[in-house]
Amino acid sequence: MAADSEPESEVFEITDFTTASEWERFISKIEEVLNDWKLIGNSLGKPLEKGIFTSGTWEEKSDEISFADFKFSITHHYLVQESPDKEGKDEVLEDVIPQSVQDLLCMNNDFPPRAHCLVRWYGLREFVVIAPAANNDAVLSESKCNLLLSSVSVALGNTGCQVPLFVQIHHKWRRMYVGECQGPGVRTDFEMVHLRKVPNQYTHLSGLLDIFKSKIGCTLTPLPPVSIAIRFTYVLQDWQQYFWPQQPPDIDALVGGEVGGLEFGKLPFGACEDPISELHLATTWPHLTEGIIVDNDVYSDLDPVQAPHWSVRVRKADNPQCLLGDFVTEFFKICRRKESTDEILGRSTFEEEGREVADITHALSKLTEPAPVPIHKLSVSNMVHTAKKKIRKQRGAEESPLNNDVLNTILLFLFPDAASEKPLDGTSSTDNSNPPLESEEYNLYNQFKSAPSDSLTYKLALCLCMVNFYHGGLKGVAHLWQEFVLEMRFRWENNFLIPGLASGPPDLRCCLLHQKLQMLNCCIERKKARDEGRKTNPSDNVTNTYSGDAGKSGDQLGPDNLKDMDKEKGEVGKSWDSWSDSEEEFFECLSDTEELKGNGQESGKKGGPKEMASLKPEGRLHQHGKLTLLHNGEPLYIPVTQEPAPMTEDLLEEQSEVLAKLGTSAEGAHLRARMQSACLLSDMESFKAANPGCFLEDFVRWYSPRDYIEEEVIDEKGNMVLKGELSARMKIPSNMWVEAWETAKPIPARRQRRLFDDTREAEKVLHYLAVQKPADLARHLLPCVIHAAILKVKEEESLENISSVKKIIKQIISHSSKVLHFPNPEDKKLEEIIHQITNVEAIIARARSLKAKFGTEKCEQEEEKEDLERFVSCLLEQPEVLVVGAGRGHAGRIIHKLFVNAQRLTESSDEAAAMAPPEEDLKRMVPPEERRQNLAADFPPTAGRELILRTTVPRPAPYSRALPQRMYSVLTKEDFRLAGAFSSDTSFF
Repeated sequence: MAADSEPESEVFEITDFTTASEWERFISKIEEVLNDWKLIGNSLGKPLEKGIFTSGTWEEKSDEISFADFKFSITHHYLVQESPDKEGKDEVLEDVIPQSVQDLLCMNNDFPPRAHCLVRWYGLREFVVIAPAANNDAVLSESKCNLLLSSVSVALGNTGCQVPLFVQIHHKWRRMYVGECQGPGVRTDFEMVHLRKVPNQYTHLSGLLDIFKSKIGCTLTPLPPVSIAIRFTYVLQDWQQYFWPQQPPDIDALVGGEVGGLEFGKLPFGACEDPISELHLATTWPHLTEGIIVDNDVYSDLDPVQAPHWSVRVRKADNPQCLLGDFVTEFFKICRRKESTDEILGRSTFEEEGREVADITHALSKLTEPAPVPIHKLSVSNMVHTAKKKIRKQRGAEESPLNNDVLNTILLFLFPDAASEKPLDGTSSTDNSNPPLESEEYNLYNQFKSAPSDSLTYKLALCLCMVNFYHGGLKGVAHLWQEFVLEMRFRWENNFLIPGLASGPPDLRCCLLHQKLQMLNCCIERKKARDEGRKTNPSDNVTNTYSGDAGKSGDQLGPDNLKDMDKEKGEVGKSWDSWSDSEEEFFECLSDTEELKGNGQESGKKGGPKEMASLKPEGRLHQHGKLTLLHNGEPLYIPVTQEPAPMTEDLLEEQSEVLAKLGTSAEGAHLRARMQSACLLSDMESFKAANPGCFLEDFVRWYSPRDYIEEEVIDEKGNMVLKGELSARMKIPSNMWVEAWETAKPIPARRQRRLFDDTREAEKVLHYLAVQKPADLARHLLPCVIHAAILKVKEEESLENISSVKKIIKQIISHSSKVLHFPNPEDKKLEEIIHQITNVEAIIARARSLKAKFGTEKCEQEEEKEDLERFVSCLLEQPEVLVVGAGRGHAGRIIHKLFVNAQRLTESSDEAAAMAPPEEDLKRMVPPEERRQNLAADFPPTAGRELILRTTVPRPAPYSRALPQRMYSVLTKEDFRLAGAFSSDTSFF
């Protein structure tokens, strides 16, 4: 058996040489990507315009390829240009050298201020880069570099691609690339040298020319001239402190109250440090020819003052500290805190001995005594005094979060009416020193859901911001809020209106906190009117809801405002707060009618006009035009009605949820309609009281005229007369209006059950305010703070007039209105808005810094001033700005002077600098030969030297085609780079 198995084990090894290796697969992948991107063949574009590399649009597309298990990314970078006409494309000759090789000689875009490094070094408009996909991967060994280069070369040859293809080698931070470009009979090699220490012989033009010529290796004599472009960069770092105009805020003045309370309404603005750290001056000689100038290790003709082109860029400080940005950011941080006010201040701070007992009696009195509920009178001064005493006992007087003076200043700012002996009694206490009420700035609160910029809520937000930043942080915020809530309680108990709030129901366009304060003001107004009514009419033991003013709402509820009530069943859904969950309580609105005579009570149900007509009319406001009652011809009077209950948005949501839960059943729908018609019923009762003997038709004619249809008809005598009847929806059986009319008794508004229980609503608001944590408070007020910050930025920008900032502010406003309009916006989106505001602040601070340094305000000639202002605004918006007139222009002279001053400070003592003659005298005294040495001292040593050498020579043989050659060199303190593109004729080689 063993013998039989031996021949089977002797199997020949067969190597299949037709199978593709990893290297071949890699090449085919490169070719596949080049084909997919349609980079095959010659495509000549238009000649490059000047500055197109900076002003044009660059795009890139990427793919991933791998060599065995090593991943590479392949990226195509290209300048977006209009494609040339098809006719021109057909005429392209086969032996035309590739576009990229032609671009090597183009001088229109030397030293672009913002571009990919390969664009800067080689002047390319299009190229492909293959680089290791992972950031920490690198191609380090020479053999791997050569393997990649040969792969690129084969792929270019196979596909006929004429776009340069580069391979990134060594570590990524070194930015080392080697590459190749192939065309018909042409090959260009892109090579690079990168050294840390610069060889001395290559620090000047003559040494670099030697390298270039030796690399070209051209045997022609004389050698074609070499075209040279040179740029020297000088850095000005010492801007001298007096040039920065921003003063830090005077915190002592704020604490001491020297500046006055109004300081609390202002936001700080500006950068604490100079937002511009360096000025870079680039002096350029764009078109020089070899032999015209001398630049070697002994002597140089390259005088920066005489350079034909000057351009300037500024280096911005990284994230300069900006006051407004910090202010808003610190306030936003409160939103993430979890502590309650009691936890921050210490629970014992605001407790009193025996307070619990007082609370119990308070609760019992609520249950046992008739409305309005008597609330234990406790003055704010007494509460604050006790609290202060408690604070001193617990922590010592100096540890109170807010200084007494600061607290008093803030409270006086928030409540200016407290300065007078008696608080103001106006329905609306607003300042006059605000933007016009119709202005765009004033109405920003609609978009941001914040609060008007003259309101108490807005001022409170600013004060809390300032307290958080300067006076005690989170503890200070909690302390001020406690004081604010105490003040609200005091005002409610003593019938003092809250200043800085528009009168009327809560404005749903504002933040919820503002609505709550407006609701409290409504409660105070109602309570005040009721108390005054009780004083004037002591015999009336039923709550008098209205003073004379309040009754005017009847007019507003008349034909003008209420004629569009087209919703099903009970349209007037304004009376939720007069309801409890029990259905029976609805009928309690009839319980206050004992004073009426029996005939009056019965007349309501049958609607008997005779019985009703015998009643004495009550609660009339005024006559309704020429309208008369249909049945007895008496004038129709508009009654004094109850105002609908004001609602905040959270109450509206709560109401809609409850109504939705009633479901769609007949019973649920009926109950919902009855709940919504409480206000309607109240108005019907007032109408019946004011117009004895009236019918439903009379009420509808006043309340909802569209539901009373009048037609001209011819009567029996042949006369045209008006005949009216109720609309179809009013005639529906068991219609809510008919049902309510039958139920309604003739009771004037002053004797009706209140639709709006101000005592209960005020207590709810005060409880809501008291339980707010600082984080909740910050969330409520953040829209106001952002609103204030944007107004501040707009105000500061208007002084500087920077067009780009105007656009950014518009974008911030539209972005903010989208984010803030929704409840509970995401933190990330809020951070974005704050970051955008900080950026704008930094831009304005940069503009001010530059204006101060270039002395735009000191210019006496208007034309020079305009030129300087234009120059400064360009510096802010553009990466690099050309200085008109170079060193001899107005801006150039200022820049020169800045450098001279900086040099004198560093090179000599202040006394020597003061003794030195002015530069104009220096020029007159010193002969031209020696002037260069003196001027050299005007500028510091160059921070960077860049040179581009170009020529067209035949390579590799004297009879080859003349092709473009280019070498770029950059020399900085710790970096030396040569990037060469050398073209060869491959027709015979």
